[in-house]
Amino acid sequence: MVNHGTPDGAPPAAAGGAPPGPGSGQPGADPGVPLLQLRGLGKSFGPVHALTNVDLDVPAGQVTALVGDNGAGKTTLIKCVAGIWEPSAGRILWNGRPVHIRSPRDASALGIATVYQDLALCDNLDIVQNMMLGHERLSYGLLDEISMEQTAKQTLADLAVTTVRSVRQTVGSLSGGQRQSVAVAKAVMLEARLVIMDEPTAALGVSQTELVLTLITRLASRGHGVMVISHNLNDVFRVADRIAVLYLGQLVAQGPASEFDPQSVVEIMTTGRSSRRGNGNQAAASRGSNGLEG
Repeated sequence: MVNHGTPDGAPPAAAGGAPPGPGSGQPGADPGVPLLQLRGLGKSFGPVHALTNVDLDVPAGQVTALVGDNGAGKTTLIKCVAGIWEPSAGRILWNGRPVHIRSPRDASALGIATVYQDLALCDNLDIVQNMMLGHERLSYGLLDEISMEQTAKQTLADLAVTTVRSVRQTVGSLSGGQRQSVAVAKAVMLEARLVIMDEPTAALGVSQTELVLTLITRLASRGHGVMVISHNLNDVFRVADRIAVLYLGQLVAQGPASEFDPQSVVEIMTTGRSSRRGNGNQAAASRGSNGLEG
């Protein structure tokens, strides 16, 4: 039986029982404990170590930016959290409790949603149909179109998404920023507590980028944890409360965004260390705290 995001060591649900709903697994959460914690996380593909001994905290109500050069391990990390791949080593803690995430369904049951760069939306379906896809509501054996439309409208309104003309527009007719908004609104509608966004502003124009960055900030202000993977450091410093830097599969620096500047982030991304961050070589100290060699 697949363990749908249950705490490590917890008994599986009884056969035939209802699966845990969105956002389950977090009653009694300690507000002082990060929403997501990775401890010693590793992922290997044969002899290739894509991630090594990664310790990362992602608090609720904040935007954590994960940055790194191509091949640094960003995609591997988010796929481990999203349930696409199982880690080879280490632990994942959700609200301070160890969990096993073996599939995207496990992640969704916990309240983790990932918005990938391709958004995984159906261009030929309208906004309501995309947001409710896989979670359609029935009334007397028929689709409850009125209820689904009202839910979609309310979710977009709660996120202050006002640029969409009608929730019955096909997604193929939307701009890039609007498509991102729909994908994020779907995650929020399903009660995701952690929203992971992979390159959310890639290939967007100025106004569309502004829409997405505003949406990211609004998500955090509503108490969601947000993890943003981006190569655009201007966008990172616009929205990030925390920054974590990967270098060759190792997390070499993390901390409040105020401890970084763009130059220090670039230096850490390309060399694994920086003398510009804070007082002295804190990036090197961070490497030491993760058990990594200088």
